[in-house]
Amino acid sequence: MAIQTARTFPGVEAAGLPVEATNDDDTSSPRRKSLMKVCVVGAGPSGLTALKAMLDRGLEAECFEQADRIGGLWALHVRIGDGGLGKTSAYRSLHINTSREQTQFSDFPMPPHYPDYPTRAQICDYLEQYAEHFSLAPRIRLNAAVAHIAPREPGYAVTLASGAELHYDAVVIANGHHADPYWPELAGSFDGPLLHARDYLDPDHPVELRGRRVLVVGFGNSAVDIASELAYSDAVVTLSVRRGAHVIPKWVGRKPVDQTSLLPRWLPRRLRRGISQRLLELSLGDLQAFGLPKPDHGLGEAHPTLSSELPHLIRTRRVVPRPAMVRVAGKSAYFSDGSEAVVDAIVMCTGYNVRFPFFDADFVSAPDNRLPLFLRVHKPGVPKLFFVGLCQTVGAILPIAEAQADWIASELAGEYRLPSSAEMWRTIDAHERSTAGYVPTRRHTMQIDPERYLSALARERQRGHARARQAR
Repeated sequence: MAIQTARTFPGVEAAGLPVEATNDDDTSSPRRKSLMKVCVVGAGPSGLTALKAMLDRGLEAECFEQADRIGGLWALHVRIGDGGLGKTSAYRSLHINTSREQTQFSDFPMPPHYPDYPTRAQICDYLEQYAEHFSLAPRIRLNAAVAHIAPREPGYAVTLASGAELHYDAVVIANGHHADPYWPELAGSFDGPLLHARDYLDPDHPVELRGRRVLVVGFGNSAVDIASELAYSDAVVTLSVRRGAHVIPKWVGRKPVDQTSLLPRWLPRRLRRGISQRLLELSLGDLQAFGLPKPDHGLGEAHPTLSSELPHLIRTRRVVPRPAMVRVAGKSAYFSDGSEAVVDAIVMCTGYNVRFPFFDADFVSAPDNRLPLFLRVHKPGVPKLFFVGLCQTVGAILPIAEAQADWIASELAGEYRLPSSAEMWRTIDAHERSTAGYVPTRRHTMQIDPERYLSALARERQRGHARARQAR
């Protein structure tokens, strides 16, 4: 496996920022002498890349993970404290929905034998290899849940579930946002298993669903994955879809869809989207004729649903679409068009609440999943508190988290300086205006366009490096 020795992020070299090789043996480097102490919360992909970025700059960083292993949701089964064996939000058959090349960290390629869309288990192995290669394990405390974080001059007091209180100059939050299930209000009472996608493991767990009548509620990637798996397990599947979405195949020809560009980049973005949407409609045919609602938005204005299997399953009636579910009674589910379906179980694929159980709500919270942040990392007016991976993107999250982590490390190492709070708020307001074209749902409160985001981050880093030089 070829390993790069320099950390290069999209747009960084173009912006004229320094790209330095990492040399852990160079103890004369000023980066290695810093006494800045940093706490990283969470050892999933975002936490691991954050920890590595801090150590690369010579910061005194520690990572706390409540489970007994690294990997975040990709670990699937974890043991948490004295609570025994638990389950993350992943399911056994989960694959990433971005391709291997687009998902991997810049300085640690995924193994070439991995498929285009690696499995959950392969991603978990990859993260363990990443941690081993960069010697991160000695700085990770497993079975160490963070119970409370509060400002304590000159930094933060971090209290663990064990009761131990530790003090850090800076805190990086990388705990993910797929842990607390969102349950929409459901009118009526259902006489059968009612699960959230977070509970679902496979067609046999936590309840037997093979050959049964199952209603799957939602139209995101988890809903479509679960509905498809159940259909192939001889379940009679009804798919309740409140709002239509564009269904995109995983491959175009021989290439993963996120590596395919049939149209030249010089065409205006809106024109490219319009042509792509028409080509998509021509290739898939009219799925509305089989019961799917027509999307009320254009391609690129909401998260698409990635699936090469769903169109076939809908056309063969192995998955039957219905509109929004409005109520339940006994074993019956009723839908907004007045129709009814008798079902044995319901799986709610309705997303997650963004929560930070270790913060006081008046310090940091995300009501309705909204937490305004400067470039999705900094909360204006709250110094040395950072968030990594707290965003939604149509592309892969790992490269975004890696770039965010390196940005944070450069600030803590004194290479970068933030703008004023007023300027940060202006940037936040401008970003929210730019995302006004997305469908206004809980799913898009943290939306970013990866290409635009990385370009904006590179430009800001260039300005921040200049501010840091002027301040010296």
